[in-house]
Amino acid sequence: MTSALRHLAWALPALALLAGCNGGESTKPEPHAIATYVDATWQDLPAVSDADLLAGFQAWRVGCEKLTRDTVWADTCTAAAGVPADPAQVRDFLQQNLQVHGLRSAENNANGLITGYYEPVYPGSLTRTDNAQVPVYGIPEDMVVVDLASVYPELKGKRLRGRLEGRVLKPYDTAEVINREGAKAPVLAWLTDPMDLQFLQIQGSGRVQLPNGRQLRLGYADQNGHPYRPIGRWLVEQGQLKKEDVTMGSIHAWAMANPQRVPELLASNPSYVFFSTRPDSNEGPRGSLNVPLTAGYSVAIDRKVIPLGSLLWLSTTRPDGSPVVRPVGAQDTGGAITGEVRADLFWGTGPAAGELAGNMKQQGQIWMLWPKGKPLPEVPKVP
Repeated sequence: MTSALRHLAWALPALALLAGCNGGESTKPEPHAIATYVDATWQDLPAVSDADLLAGFQAWRVGCEKLTRDTVWADTCTAAAGVPADPAQVRDFLQQNLQVHGLRSAENNANGLITGYYEPVYPGSLTRTDNAQVPVYGIPEDMVVVDLASVYPELKGKRLRGRLEGRVLKPYDTAEVINREGAKAPVLAWLTDPMDLQFLQIQGSGRVQLPNGRQLRLGYADQNGHPYRPIGRWLVEQGQLKKEDVTMGSIHAWAMANPQRVPELLASNPSYVFFSTRPDSNEGPRGSLNVPLTAGYSVAIDRKVIPLGSLLWLSTTRPDGSPVVRPVGAQDTGGAITGEVRADLFWGTGPAAGELAGNMKQQGQIWMLWPKGKPLPEVPKVP
């Protein structure tokens, strides 16, 4: 997204605890997987054009440079490097080497939410000016990050973020405090609109259009450790928008019409993203796999369900209803891209990509193309 946190949705999943009574004794529900994989065949996949097949395969193959030592993908990636840019040969390679598995929710539902994200371009400056008053912060020098896996291996990927006060690690400042009081961090750039900063944090990467015509490229560096709470949810709770109407466009329009309430809106989300500068290039921004994202063919996923680097087959629609059927690379993650059948499709850079991404809240299906003979990933279980 990005990246990614790149890539944040409008709602977080809710887990319900069920309890039953039998003779005064409570019973615990049996743990169940948050998602399941079901066997499928290549004939089960919706048809794809030769152009989309080739583009999706090539986008996924970019990620192979990070999978050379992966126990699941290394051999397949090595073989993929020699496949020529010919649709027929790509099809043969995929069908000979990969098995199709449909993704299902815990309730065996094949349909899920497919959203979009992009790399925005916002006006700004390297110095504070009358128009540019909103700081984009790098990583704070007083923020401590603790990798929990070093103590608890079962918590691999989990980190605590905070500030030391004496010998005690306290939670780091919320977004509300940082927006009001600032952070002990380098300022990478200054933006002209606080909503631009909020959307930059949601996307996880972006560019700042400077007065001299140059662009400064920014990417996700870290986060303050507080959970992401969608600002769209706050607008729904406040009766300002209907749930079905929440998009980036509708949120921006509300902020333009209600500037006096923007600080209140931003305070509803305690999460705050810190950035780093990135080399400018014609490539897409780098996602969590640390390879350039390909517009239309890279997705952010929930890595608890889909491992980074996986090749997926996506079937969804654009906001106008036109079909999107293609292979895509799972090359990014996002703090709120969570759930069983869930993906965030990267649409590129700039306003046109932003309009498409901002209005995308579609139903879709996902199939995972997995190397033959390799065990499927283990999916976490919940009560």
